[in-house]
Amino acid sequence: MTWRPLAGHDGDVGATFADLLDNEDWVPLSLDQQTFPSYLWNDGGTLADAPVDFAATFDGAMWMTKKPIKIPAFNRNPLRVRPGFVVPRHHHNFDEMLFVLEGEYSIEYDDEESDGGTSTVVVKPGDVFVSHAGTPYTMTAGPQGVVYIETWPAPIRELTTTWHDSGWVRR
Repeated sequence: MTWRPLAGHDGDVGATFADLLDNEDWVPLSLDQQTFPSYLWNDGGTLADAPVDFAATFDGAMWMTKKPIKIPAFNRNPLRVRPGFVVPRHHHNFDEMLFVLEGEYSIEYDDEESDGGTSTVVVKPGDVFVSHAGTPYTMTAGPQGVVYIETWPAPIRELTTTWHDSGWVRR
């Protein structure tokens, strides 16, 4: 499992695609966009009819790339959890990424780097948490509950969740 806060929190950006961070294959943004029919002006009409100059404004300011970037599909499940609720210990067959929008989660997970032990992290609004496939974890909602989106690189119908014997109400 890994966790890194997003911008505005201590640490790095939560989701990074290294291909975009190198200086290779970047070209200046095309400056012939003034006449794009989908570019509209705030006061009405198209950008082509506006009293502004796209090329002069963007000249030398932005670059783009067409290199392939491996970005997993964004299959999502938005959820709201009541305060203090503990999601029983479980793991998935895919990596899962959680984006916390409101409240917080305290997540205890098996930490491969701590010689078979566990680690706990508190994930707050704007933070991202990634649980790696096959790594068991338990999530406890904070005192205000939590609203979050969980995502996987494959459709939810292909997701397998394996539940462990911890945190359950017994029959």
